Parts: sequence; structure tokens; C-alpha cells
Amino acid sequence: MGLFDKIKGPVFLKDDSEAERQLAELQELRKAATGELAEKLDQEIRQVDAGLYGEKAVRYELENSHIPMIVLHDLFLEHEGLTAQIDYLIITRKHQFLLECKNLYGNITINSAGDFIRTVSFGRHTKKEGIYSPITQNRRHLELVKQIRGAERSNFLSKALFEKHFYDNYRSVVVLANSKTVLDARYAKKEVKDQVIRVDQLAEYIRKADADPKAVATSE
Repeated sequence: MGLFDKIKGPVFLKDDSEAERQLAELQELRKAATGELAEKLDQEIRQVDAGLYGEKAVRYELENSHIPMIVLHDLFLEHEGLTAQIDYLIITRKHQFLLECKNLYGNITINSAGDFIRTVSFGRHTKKEGIYSPITQNRRHLELVKQIRGAERSNFLSKALFEKHFYDNYRSVVVLANSKTVLDARYAKKEVKDQVIRVDQLAEYIRKADADPKAVATSE
């Protein structure tokens, strides 16, 4: 009997968070801060707190998914001078999912060029602004994982097979953790739509990916 036959739901092997430690340090500094420094610390505290909220929303969905999986939270990877901070790495029998959690305010539109545009309402007024693509951000993380895992394979055939099937086995997923955010991706390309989901769709996304007849179970 293999590992995924023994577990009945998510197993969190790494659950601590650097952001929680960072928030505690910022709150301690804020106690003695005044003036401009206090304002800057307040802004940074809000940003870190929003990020933590998003990660906790994702954790809640994973905890209640009843899907056998291994979950690693807040991973820092480094390879040949490149680094990546991964919010969640989820390992199921058939896939590895790299999750980028975004607790974005406002409504998000993804256009045909793959640009992310945020619309925020202030009373009768609205403001539109472009934001850095979380897909691009998470893609860099995925490529670093590919480099690290590929470097572990000294056998030419093994490395060739790994690279051929890497994007079938490893998935980059951007999770919008704010339940109030409206996502409009009607004009986005399919490969972009497939990488961005709302947090309440996460468990079903994983189930659907693993249920794909083309998905092959990997060696434990």
C-alpha cells in the first residue's frame, strides 16, 4: 500500500510561515514608531496581513477538501543564484501544484493579451490600473523548480523524460483569495484562464486535474 492509499485527506508537512514572523516583528516595531515611520509600518503591516489572509483562505479550502495530498506552505527555494518564494506546493498522486495566493481588492479583468487590470470603485467613481501579472511571477517559480528537479537527474534518458512531461505533471495556479473579487477572463486565452481560479474553486480544480484520463500517477 502506497502513501496516497494510507492518507484520507491533506497532510501538512510544512505549515509555518515567514509572513507570520514578519508580521509579529512589524507589530513590535510599530509600538515605538511615530510620524512617517509609523505610517510606513502601518502600510507594510496591512500588506503582510492581507497576504496572510489569502494564505489562510487557501488553507481552509485545502483542509476541507478531503483530497489525499501533501501540502508544503511558504517554501523558499534557491538554485544557482535564483530564488523563489512559493506560497503552497501541493503534491497529489498525479500532479504537483504550485500555488500563488493573491488577496486582491477590486475586480480583476484579464484581457486577450494576458494583462491583469484592476477596477476599484470609490462612490460614483472608478479607477482602473494594471497590476503585475501573478501568472508571470508564478511561472518563474515553476521554471526554478524545473531546474532544481532536472539537476537531480544524471541519467540522460531520465532527464529527457522528466523535461518532456514536466508541464503535464507540474501546474502553476494563481488563486484569488478575496471572495469579493469578481474575475472577468472572458477574453483571456485558454492557457491563461486555466491558471487563474477563485479560492472556492481550488478543491474542484485539483479533483478535475487528477481525474483527467491523460493524467498518470507518478512514483511515490
